Amino acid sequence: MKPRTWIHAAILGSFCLGFGVVLAVTDRMTTDPIAERAREDKLNSLAQVLPENLRDNNPVADALTLQDAHGRPLTIYRARKGGKVTGAAWEIRGSGYAGEIRLMMGVDAGGRILGVRALAHKETPGLGDRIGVKKGNWILHFTGRSLDAPAPERWKVKKDGGDFDQFAGATITPRGVVAAIRGGLEFFAEHKSELTGAN
Repeated sequence: MKPRTWIHAAILGSFCLGFGVVLAVTDRMTTDPIAERAREDKLNSLAQVLPENLRDNNPVADALTLQDAHGRPLTIYRARKGGKVTGAAWEIRGSGYAGEIRLMMGVDAGGRILGVRALAHKETPGLGDRIGVKKGNWILHFTGRSLDAPAPERWKVKKDGGDFDQFAGATITPRGVVAAIRGGLEFFAEHKSELTGAN
């Protein structure tokens, strides 16, 4: 190898090493703040789907772990009042136009939805991102619904013959959210006794 080639290789290697060090340091410095922000967002969403008037406990300290339909561990946060379980919340996942959509869903002890909030998604700004409460009230229309209201076969967007509005130009996103919420209600029905302590 010619001397000039060695020089170029050394310069390139130095740059790569330098950028690698910068990336490693940046990652180390931002990991904890990002994790803390994600935890705060989750707690904020949790508070929105498990109303204060339904609990006198800390749902984060009253959590249990079950397996979801895919065998993944799923943390369930329970609300209690007077020692009795009044509601439960957990993370549900749907498929949107740009990938996975993660939501927090809360239901009361009877299986009625207390609220649903988007935790994370990569949907198109101005179209699919209307699943967030900061972008619209669409997600609020699920409050009060249950697996029987509407009837199971109506748990679809209107374009598919169901009861729920889709967004103009963005049907995939609401379709994925509706399916995820229905799956969450089915999970609750299947695990109701474990979630609420009811026999």
